Amino acid sequence: MKRYMLLLFLLVPFSGYAQQQTINNYKYVLIPEKFSFLRESNQYELNTLTKSLLEEKGFAAYFDNSDIPKELAGNRCNALNAEVVQKKGLFVTNLTLLLKDCQGNIVFKSKEGKSREKEFDVSYTLALRDAFTSLNDVPYAYNGTTNAAPQQVTPAPAVAPATTPAPAPAPAETKDAAGTLYAQQTPTGYQLIDTTPRKVLTLFKTSVADYFIADNGTSHGIVLKKNGEWYFEYYKDDKLIAEKLLIKF
Repeated sequence: MKRYMLLLFLLVPFSGYAQQQTINNYKYVLIPEKFSFLRESNQYELNTLTKSLLEEKGFAAYFDNSDIPKELAGNRCNALNAEVVQKKGLFVTNLTLLLKDCQGNIVFKSKEGKSREKEFDVSYTLALRDAFTSLNDVPYAYNGTTNAAPQQVTPAPAVAPATTPAPAPAPAETKDAAGTLYAQQTPTGYQLIDTTPRKVLTLFKTSVADYFIADNGTSHGIVLKKNGEWYFEYYKDDKLIAEKLLIKF
């Protein structure tokens, strides 16, 4: 008999220490707005009293249908769930506080809080406060390592890199064609002559069809085909000039 008593004496403090370490893994506690043994939400103000007593203990307590922090909304396993259960008795109110994890495992169980008051609101309040004395006997300090179930992380959608919009075309001053020009092929492109005959423009081929580097002796630019018509574009006094050409190839 003495051996059993000694073993029990050794196990009790060890169990309390393990329990203490477990509740320290949780920062948050969720409280329902109605306990199962009551008919109405927050009847006898037991739910608000539970929240208040948990906050006095140091927990961040929230009603389970209220706005809650983002880290808790994303994973409710970051919180304990508070339950108060009643054991029916004759002329006595018996209430027990349970703190459970998200899988329903009991992390903390208080003693049976008792009251023999005849008025229900007084009796329930005193019994709940008596049950909470068990929690008050256990030191609590959140250790920052919440006991939470693994949370599936959805990768954020890939964001396409921002593209720089192409610059708008420069406005050009357009000039009409002075007359028909005749194209004579050269090793590097064409030379355009008028009816005099006089060389008016030299064209140098590029890797793009209908696109030439052009030189008229005084201005350097490009000759290109737009909407079926040829233009000689060049800058003069920082202004873009588009000179229309009539070319016979």
